[in-house]
Amino acid sequence: MYIDLNCDMGESFGMYTLGLDDQVMPLISSANVACGFHAGDPQVLRRTVELARCCGTGIGAHVSFPDLSGFGRREMNATPAEVENDTLYQLGAIYGFCKAAGVALRHIKPHGALYNMAQKDRPLADAIVRAVAVFDRNLLVFAQPGSALEAAAQTAGLSAVSEVFADRAYTADGTLASRKLPGAVIHDPEQVAARAVRMVTHGSVTAIDGSEVPLRAETICVHGDTPGAVELIRRIRDGLAAAGVTVAPAAAR
Repeated sequence: MYIDLNCDMGESFGMYTLGLDDQVMPLISSANVACGFHAGDPQVLRRTVELARCCGTGIGAHVSFPDLSGFGRREMNATPAEVENDTLYQLGAIYGFCKAAGVALRHIKPHGALYNMAQKDRPLADAIVRAVAVFDRNLLVFAQPGSALEAAAQTAGLSAVSEVFADRAYTADGTLASRKLPGAVIHDPEQVAARAVRMVTHGSVTAIDGSEVPLRAETICVHGDTPGAVELIRRIRDGLAAAGVTVAPAAAR
């Protein structure tokens, strides 16, 4: 049994340093690399791609709304055409550095508000998928199971990878609980590790109301910019290994 661990990387820019990339990169199997719209810059992009190459980590484009000051977390009233073109622009940026490093660009994962909106907004999801389709149909699309983005990728004949979150609470309908709700973010390392193992081995998660929800897990998102992130990821990996699960980059299905 295999599972992918993905994490947002390369989010430093200019004089600002964010995250623990050097420590986290060896522990994950897929890196979602910021492409300059919400974070990152050419220098950081190159360093991050080369770090991923050295660690054998799969590289993905972490595309966003053009919102550097808001870190891509603000919803924007962008048209599908604008989202398609912005996505294509960012894919081209990271591809250049992948080509220079002699590594493949393997996947795409929207960031922040773009990610959240694309899970529900089919025209927005279709716009992202159109950009992927014209750029490289072999790119994997990371999306939540049952989401508009997953459906858009599948309709276009692209490979969607079901993404789950071990440190986030779920509602009874299988969607992420709002961060505004108490308990929406889980901080206890043992609990997070146990949830990750259950998601992979049992295909389910305990929702915020106590119900058991079926959940298809092909990649688990971990966060590398929170206190104790390195130890938390290690605990997740240890728990998965004890359950006979191998961590490896996501593959087309």
